[in-house]
Amino acid sequence: MDAGSVSSSYSPIKPQSRSPLQRKKSKENLDRFIPNRSAMDFDYAHYMLTTDPKKGKENPITSSPAREAYRKHLAETFNMNRTRILAFKNKPPTPAETVLSDCSSVHHSKPVKARRYIPQTSERTLDAPDLVDDYYLNLLDWGSGNVLAIALGSTVYLWDATDGNTSELVTVDDEVGPVTSVKWAPDGRHISVGLNNSDVQLWDSTSNKLLRTMRGCHQSRVGSLDWNNHILTTGGMDGRIVNNDVRIRSHIVETYTGHQQEVCGLKWSASGQQLASGGNDNLLHIWDRSVASSNSPTQYLHRLEDHTAAVKALAWCPFQSNLLASGGGGGDKCIKFWNTHTGACLNSVDTGSQVCALLWNPNERELLSSHGFSQNQLTLWKYPSMVKMAELTGHTSRVLFMSQSPDGCTVASAAGDETLRFWNVFGSPVVAAKATPKAATEPFAHLNRIR
Repeated sequence: MDAGSVSSSYSPIKPQSRSPLQRKKSKENLDRFIPNRSAMDFDYAHYMLTTDPKKGKENPITSSPAREAYRKHLAETFNMNRTRILAFKNKPPTPAETVLSDCSSVHHSKPVKARRYIPQTSERTLDAPDLVDDYYLNLLDWGSGNVLAIALGSTVYLWDATDGNTSELVTVDDEVGPVTSVKWAPDGRHISVGLNNSDVQLWDSTSNKLLRTMRGCHQSRVGSLDWNNHILTTGGMDGRIVNNDVRIRSHIVETYTGHQQEVCGLKWSASGQQLASGGNDNLLHIWDRSVASSNSPTQYLHRLEDHTAAVKALAWCPFQSNLLASGGGGGDKCIKFWNTHTGACLNSVDTGSQVCALLWNPNERELLSSHGFSQNQLTLWKYPSMVKMAELTGHTSRVLFMSQSPDGCTVASAAGDETLRFWNVFGSPVVAAKATPKAATEPFAHLNRIR
């Protein structure tokens, strides 16, 4: 088990501002002027060359008209017609001909992008009493309807991000609880709830109505959930992965076997074609629906054994469909990147601590990770260089869960310190947010008749 400590106190660190260095103007005068030497040096040279030193009289050769011509030649020879250093003999080139002018035009054609300000403290902190401090569970999810669901003990609460109101969805009985996983359906209205007794419930959040309870998927607790349109995929402590079609009475349509221990991470790709699963057996599997449904002896597309601890943190890249990031537990501490078409490990980065969750920035090539001991921080990485851009601190226990708002900019994190924090880490949306579409009813049209 990946264990962590719990602390009841927390103290956010205030951001520090940096003043930019200003370029000082030089006080030195770049041009140096010297006295006019034609009144001294030239006259002295002319005197010595045109006067008879014995008689002190002017040489007769200079009394002729050739004197002025000789005087000019003498001045050119001794370079005595200049009055300042660095004077141009020829006319300087026009600004259009200089290299500086060309560089300036290139600079203006490619302006440097301003660096985004990343707040170092959470913008909001909420109490989360009775949050189960268990690395293998998934107790936080932010739906497309801008409502955040969090399981605290045996109760699921809904927090509406538009008005800040909190409501209780359900409190389950002790014999079936506590709640071990929550996951919103794509429509932002229906929500699945995994329980400790192996049952999975499906709720309508608008009416707080239980639509159905799915049984027989697993033999023990259901710690991971994910949706692929109308297919609800469940992962259990028994190592099984089950695809459930929630529209039909016999909901189990596919079962994937490959993990020997608890499945703690499940993520479908955006295309809905590939599923990534991580387990407490240190394994990462890539499942392809076309392969998994063909009754082949080996159901998984790839079996990846590079991690040396439990694999819970999984995140599909939003700008490269076959790129998957995975994070290992306390005995591994690495973030690894995979080409899911070939199964090749593209990179591995040792983070120095347990990796609990991963999220991609949908607007920039950045990855956010949450961690356990010793800093219990969120770290923002630049991809693919994996240079640290920021470290967000404030939690005093391992940051077990993360989820992001529908626009992808705000991140919610929940930790063993029983706090829920909101971070404006991914900046502002690239485009104005569109109105939330009406909830799709087709995938769940017959749920009221199914029990």
